[in-house]
Amino acid sequence: MTKKSENEVEESAYYHKEEPIIKKWKISWKKPIVFEAFCWCWWTSLWFEMAWYEIWLWIDILKPAIDTFKKNHPNSYSILWDIRKVNSLDIKKITWVKNIDVLIWWVPCQWFSLNNKKRNELDKRNFLYLEFVKLIKQLSPKIVVLENVSWMKSTANWKFVDDISKSIESIWNYKVVHKMLYAPDYWVPQKRNRLIFIWVDKELWEEFNFDDIIKTHWPWTDKEYVNIKNAIWDLPELEPGTEKMKYNKEAFSDYQKTMRNNWNILLNHKAPNHPQDTIDKIKNTIPWEPIYEKYKQRIRLSWDILSPTQVSWWIRPQFQFWHPSDNRWLTIRERCRLQSFPDNFEVMWWIVQWRVQTGNAVPPLLAKAVAKALFKYFK
Repeated sequence: MTKKSENEVEESAYYHKEEPIIKKWKISWKKPIVFEAFCWCWWTSLWFEMAWYEIWLWIDILKPAIDTFKKNHPNSYSILWDIRKVNSLDIKKITWVKNIDVLIWWVPCQWFSLNNKKRNELDKRNFLYLEFVKLIKQLSPKIVVLENVSWMKSTANWKFVDDISKSIESIWNYKVVHKMLYAPDYWVPQKRNRLIFIWVDKELWEEFNFDDIIKTHWPWTDKEYVNIKNAIWDLPELEPGTEKMKYNKEAFSDYQKTMRNNWNILLNHKAPNHPQDTIDKIKNTIPWEPIYEKYKQRIRLSWDILSPTQVSWWIRPQFQFWHPSDNRWLTIRERCRLQSFPDNFEVMWWIVQWRVQTGNAVPPLLAKAVAKALFKYFK
């Protein structure tokens, strides 16, 4: 048996390694056209659509992610394929689009994250941004957006931040700016820092000003951050292993009302099964304390705080955060609420893939704030 290299990584069994699977559609051409590449972008797509963009094309190698995208974006192109095998000729031949307004790349973050104990600066996935650079050169979009976790800055002494910036600045007519954004400032009920890179073609503007991304909540306004109670309290209580598909409480906060948006079917609100000894441990754990002595990060949440960062745990997901009052782990709908995903958005496949997809996603309300700030270039 061939010995695995230290820099080789575990791959999901759901990676698509065969010929591309393409779902075609027609676009209206009435709005700025967005092309998103790589994992977990479908949440971003939703809020870019709400900010009056048209999601034209999405590419990913992970079948569950593509299925979720297609379920929630029936009027967009999707290609299930390895991004390293894609080029502009493929894209133009498939879609007939000549000009792209916004190219988005939400870089998979496990290998820059402290939550990944196997992270390695030589991990080959760290260099997938070079595929992004290739697409920029080939497609010449008017605006480019890239996102990653905050720890990308400290990885290898800023190496990847610097390399990404220099690679794209080497392309004619682009100037890069980047900044750390704190998700609760944009109505997200979760402590989550995201590093955002933005490039704007100089024919549109000199460079992007991050002050144009409007903060909505404290300490920048008179609105306090959204705590866990204001985010998920209206969702039905559940026993382990049970599911409810109807609301049984009224929404009382503006955040809850916005997430529901007059939607009346409860999706992805199923509690995992737990052994009795785990249920007993949860019963005896007060909010904001760890369930297990050995795993300090696996805590019971408290109603009156911001959620800690929701993570995916990649291929071997583990239970991380437990409900403040029910004796169980969070449902996927509760995770979605804490990420700011609206209730009409359905995550496809099954519970492990649900966790992977929701943990890796960009908070949609943060993406919406970015999308609104960029829209001035297309008025």
